[in-house]
Amino acid sequence: MGAEITGIDLKKHFNRSANRIDSAVMADIKAVWLERQLIVIRQQSITPEQQLRFAESLGEPDIYPFLQGLDGFPMITEVLKKETETVNFGGVWHSDTTYQSCPPMATVLYAKELPPIGGDTLFSNQYAAYEQLSDGLKRTIGPLRGVNIAGKKRVSATRSERVKESGSGIKAEQMIGIHPVVRTHPDTGRKSLFVNPAHTVSFDGWTESESAGLLAFLFAHQIAPEFQCRLSWQVGDIAIWDNRCTLHYPLNDYHGYRRLLHRITLKGEKPV
Repeated sequence: MGAEITGIDLKKHFNRSANRIDSAVMADIKAVWLERQLIVIRQQSITPEQQLRFAESLGEPDIYPFLQGLDGFPMITEVLKKETETVNFGGVWHSDTTYQSCPPMATVLYAKELPPIGGDTLFSNQYAAYEQLSDGLKRTIGPLRGVNIAGKKRVSATRSERVKESGSGIKAEQMIGIHPVVRTHPDTGRKSLFVNPAHTVSFDGWTESESAGLLAFLFAHQIAPEFQCRLSWQVGDIAIWDNRCTLHYPLNDYHGYRRLLHRITLKGEKPV
C-alpha cells in the first residue's frame, strides 16, 4: 500500500485547451493509485484553481456537506488545526463521509502549512483487512449492511470548531448511509471491508447493542499494524487516496502548531 511520485511538476502537464492534466500523465497516475490505494506527489506548488483542475482530471469534485469551501472554490475545504486548538479535524479512524448515500471515491489533499514535527497521517488497507478474515466470518458479514451516521459524538467533536466558523447549516442528523459491510471495488473487482469507527453504528436490522460486539472486532481488526502505512507530510505534497478501500487517521501530536491542508473529495458510486 502507498506509493510516492517524485520528479514531476504538475503545472507543466496542464492541457491548456482542456484545462486538465494531460490525459496520458493522468492515466499513469490513476493506474498507480488504483494499484497502491494511496499516492503522494511530492514538491508541488499549485493554486486552488490548479488543485481543482487536477482533481477534475481524476473524477468529479463534490461539496463537503458540513463546511463552506474557500471563497470562489466551494469544492475545496480547509483541513485546519490552529495553534490554540487541541482537537484536530477528523481525528479518528475513518473513510470520508460514509454517511452519504454515495460516499466519495477519492480524496485529494494538498499540504499548505505543517508543524515542524508531527502531523503524519496513518492509512489502513481494507483489501488486506478483508482478505485476512476467516472464511466463516466472511460468510457471516457478506450479507450484512452497515448503518453509517454523521453524528457520532467523537467525530462530531473533531469538526465542531470549523462548523462554528464556517458551517453550512446542514445538521448531522440528516445524514445516514446504509452500505454493504463488504463492498466490491468497481475498478479492481477486489473486496474490502467497508465499516469504520467514526461513522458505522450498527448493522441494518440489528440494534446497536446487538451490533456492538462484532463491530468492535471489525474496528480493531481493520487497523492492525500489518495493514497500515504512514504518510509523513511535506509542504507541497498532494496525497490522493481511495476511500473505497482505505481508512485514514490524522495524528494529533503537534499541539501549539498550525496545520493547514486543502481538501477535495471526488464523487463516488453507490457501494455494492
